[in-house]
Amino acid sequence: MTKESGFYSIIDYTVDGPETQHALLKAFTEIQKTWVRFYPGYRSARFHLSTDGTRVVNLVHWATEADYRNFVENSDTDGRMAAIRQALEGLPGKAEINMPGAPTYLAYEVTPGPRP
Repeated sequence: MTKESGFYSIIDYTVDGPETQHALLKAFTEIQKTWVRFYPGYRSARFHLSTDGTRVVNLVHWATEADYRNFVENSDTDGRMAAIRQALEGLPGKAEINMPGAPTYLAYEVTPGPRP
């Protein structure tokens, strides 16, 4: 197992079906573009949609924990949260966050290699 370079914030939503799932994907992609992706150390946001249409997991990848902390401390949190509330209100169905706060993780990865 190797430690991948980076730091992650993970946000998990439960949604009421595929239509809401895809609308949340579209809305939150725009939020990343408008509010997040230009901060130093931002690497990507990946959205994982469950095949049963009930979940969306957003993994936001940062170069370092310090880059993430800089974003948290210096970004327009009030403006971003207002945009998130507006996006959630504009969905065709219901979406609920599954955890309070913004859980963060260090990543470890097993990469392809030869058979032992």
